[in-house]
Amino acid sequence: MDAAQSLYDLSPLATLLVIGALVALGPLLWVWRTGGAQGGLGRPNSRLRALTVITLFLTFDLVLFGSFTRLTDSGLGCPDWPGCYGHASPVGAHAQISDAQAAMPTGPVTHRKAWVEMVHRYLASGVGALIVVMTALAWRGRRQPGAVNPWWPTLTLVWVCLQGAFGALTVTMKLFPAIVTLHLFGGMVLLGLLALQAARQKLAAGTAPARLPPGLRAALHGGATLLVLQILLGGWVSTNYAVLACSEFPTCQGSWWPAMNFQQGFEIWRALGLTGGGEHIAFEALTAIHYVHRLMAYLVLAVLAVVGLKLRAVPGLREQGHWLLALLVWQFASGLSNVVLGWPLVAAVAHTAGAAGLVVVLVQSLVLSRRGAPSSLQPQHANRNGVPA
Repeated sequence: MDAAQSLYDLSPLATLLVIGALVALGPLLWVWRTGGAQGGLGRPNSRLRALTVITLFLTFDLVLFGSFTRLTDSGLGCPDWPGCYGHASPVGAHAQISDAQAAMPTGPVTHRKAWVEMVHRYLASGVGALIVVMTALAWRGRRQPGAVNPWWPTLTLVWVCLQGAFGALTVTMKLFPAIVTLHLFGGMVLLGLLALQAARQKLAAGTAPARLPPGLRAALHGGATLLVLQILLGGWVSTNYAVLACSEFPTCQGSWWPAMNFQQGFEIWRALGLTGGGEHIAFEALTAIHYVHRLMAYLVLAVLAVVGLKLRAVPGLREQGHWLLALLVWQFASGLSNVVLGWPLVAAVAHTAGAAGLVVVLVQSLVLSRRGAPSSLQPQHANRNGVPA
């Protein structure tokens, strides 16, 4: 088998799909058991609501485990895709992993890293299986009262397949920074799609949408856009290992404006640690990557803090406002810990968790609201007995 063929070995694919189905079986049994125990929950759309929430939760966990996989340098723990040296688990690849580990004990392939990488793939397969069932339930119950558009879970299924393709490219292109960043961003998009569906199903079940003044809704959209840019920048920092380029706060390298090479830092299509011309990337480029992310963080924190404070005064979105403010504090604390404590694993994963939480809160805030005067400011209408409605 030549090197090109060894990157993609589909022989363990069927076994991996079975493992994914087994991972999904537990949540599916819970949804069906809960559906049968609560009156009315046995209908397809009621089960779909429960399944969407648990898939959202497991996808959140998957994003965090993906961060853990990357931060422990386990992304190449199995150097082929979708299995590990053509096997469905590191058990079958024990000999190959041992040889690689003996040749390079601290290299990308070790038994521990192989297990971390494969567990991540098993969890991803399980989430994919849950989304397949979600799509089937959505189309089955599309004509029921309160049904949501089945094209949303269908789009989610397409997206999770694309995410799997980016996962394959992450391995076969040897942690190419642009691909790894897009893979991280794709996980956040998947999380956003599931959060959107959970919120739309909540509205379909009878929750009244909150009304936001046009200015606040525009600020919510603006904050969400800034968050998207910041997540991309954060992924670029992580995948280029630029976190430690600035090890102090609020200054960087003893300066408010350190020496930076923006051209190299934001050259997108290049290998890890190299420029497009194959030279080693300059430290000033890593500084530029880090510092731009930090400067953008100030803007994102300011805008979303104002949005969070305003949302706390809107009936129906108070909880989202509280969560938004709490997550901003979490992000500031975890981001600062990464800088001053030397990028500890716990703080790095916590920072990813905060970003994922912000995605869920902002998406649900947008879906659960509509443009208009806030309900607390709308005139009350009297019913036919003269009592305000």
